[in-house]
Parts: sequence; structure tokens; C-alpha cells
Amino acid sequence: MKFIIIIMICCIVFLDQMVFADNLELFTNNQIYVESDLLFVYGNGLPNENLIIRLFNPDGTISKFDQIETDSNGYFHHILLVWPKTSNKFPYGVYDIEVTSTEQNGLSNHVSIKFSESAQQITIPIQHQINATIFAPDSTAVDNTIRIFSQITSDGMLISTSPDKLLNNSHVHLPSGQVVSLASEFHTLHQGLYFADYVPKQTGTYVFHIITFYNGLISHNSAATTVYAQDISSISNQLVNLDAVLNRTSDELNKLQHNTYNFGIALDTANTNIDESVISISKSVNNIEEASIQLNSLLFPIILFIAIIIALQIAMLARHRHFD
Repeated sequence: MKFIIIIMICCIVFLDQMVFADNLELFTNNQIYVESDLLFVYGNGLPNENLIIRLFNPDGTISKFDQIETDSNGYFHHILLVWPKTSNKFPYGVYDIEVTSTEQNGLSNHVSIKFSESAQQITIPIQHQINATIFAPDSTAVDNTIRIFSQITSDGMLISTSPDKLLNNSHVHLPSGQVVSLASEFHTLHQGLYFADYVPKQTGTYVFHIITFYNGLISHNSAATTVYAQDISSISNQLVNLDAVLNRTSDELNKLQHNTYNFGIALDTANTNIDESVISISKSVNNIEEASIQLNSLLFPIILFIAIIIALQIAMLARHRHFD
């Protein structure tokens, strides 16, 4: 009889341990909440167990933290929050409630709820929306360091989590087809904003592939950068210098054109002066001819008179000789 009683006690103890071993459940009084609603949590764990209850914002930050104790039967119930008006601290979106045991090797359980403008969305599944965006330069040159930026949001809020966890699977596709991991290259610039520096070593198109994993959800995004042998800024500077040289050449051509124009004017002026001189000389020749004609008309009677006188003298001399 004693042996049977001992066996029964052992079975009860064993069943008792089976019931309470690794036992942690969490429930809420609703799934969708609006302003002024009561967020009530309840569940069960081990008897007289210390539990930690945390309320996580959509961005992963803790907005409420409480520590409670189960009763002698392992049950608990607790008013975690009266929902305030929406704000930067409590925006609309999906919230996570997590209960963690301090005695069951850190055993935890969680429930997702939604803080909404209207409770009529009860038919919509409660699920986080993860979004990853990436910003990369359109072009660069070989051996130039480029900076890639990534923004990660959950339900529209920037996520506050280590980039090693968020972006662990991110990588870049090289022009050669090789894939290089960027898991350890990202650093935190601000909550939800991350950056990585990368130095391309060959020309071609690089595709940066961002993969975000958060709360069991995954999001992808990509951006492409074209790498040239020479930086676009250097080419631009050369074009600027060439433009300056062309401007100087244009100025010199303008000066040459101006000088040529002045020389043409001078030639036209000289040609006009020559024409005027020729006309003047022609007029002078005409005047000389007229003067010569007038002189000849004046000299002809005088010469004729002189000839007559000479002829008379010859006749007189001839007569004197005849009489002698």
C-alpha cells in the first residue's frame, strides 16, 4: 500500500512538472485598438514566477516596460496600457507585446496587435510592413570611393536595430558577374539610416542589392551605379577648360575679324583716294592740254610775225647786195 502511494505521489509530481515545465502563454483582450482603449494582457506561466512584459513600437523601440508576478496557480493578468492619442511616440501601426520568463531559461512569447484610427479593420491581418530603400550614385570612376545609403522602415517608422542583423544578406553584383557580400560594410548613420563605403576596381555596371530581414519579414531593393575609367567630374573639368580655350580662340578670331574689317576699310579708303587722285591727274592733264592749245594759239602769230620780219630782212639784204 505504501508503495502504491509513493508511486502515485511520484506520478503527481511528474505530471505537475510536465504541466508547468516550459509553460508560458500570452493573450490580449483585443487585436485592434483605438485611442482610449484598454490594453489588457493575461496568460499563464509557472506559479509565483517573475515575468517581464514589454510593448514594442513598430520601429522596434520599447514604449512600455512592466514586471509582474504570476499567482500561486501560474496565472497573470495585467493592464499594460491605456492607448493615448496618436503621436511620434505612439503612431498608428503594428505593435508587439512580449512576455519573458526570468526562471525558464529566458523563455518568451509574443503577440502582435494593431493601434489604428478605426476598429473596423478587424478583418485585415495584423502584419508589419517592412520597406527598404537604397540610394547610390548614378556614376563614378574606378578607384573612387562611393557611399551607399539605405533606409529601413517598419510600418512607416525608422527601425532601430543593428545593421549586422538587418542587412546581413546584402551584397553587390560586379560587372564580371561575381557577387560580393556587404554584410559587415554597413554602419549606422541614424535610427533606420545606414551607409556603406565601396571602392569599385573595374569599369561597368555595379548592382547593389539590399536585403532586409526584420520580425520574420523580408524586403528587397536595388540600385545600379555605372563605373567609368575616368570620373565624370574630371571630364566635366576638361570640357570647361576646352570651353575656355574655345572662348579665347573665339575672342582672337573676333579681334582678327575686326582688324580684317578695319584693313578692308583702309583698302577701300586708299582705293577711293587713288580713284580721286587719278581723276585729279586726269583733270590736270586736260588742263595742261587746254593750256598748251592756248599757248600754241598765242605763240603762232608771234612766230609768224617773227618769220615775216626775218623774211623782210633777208629781202632787204638781198637788195643791198644787188645794188652793190
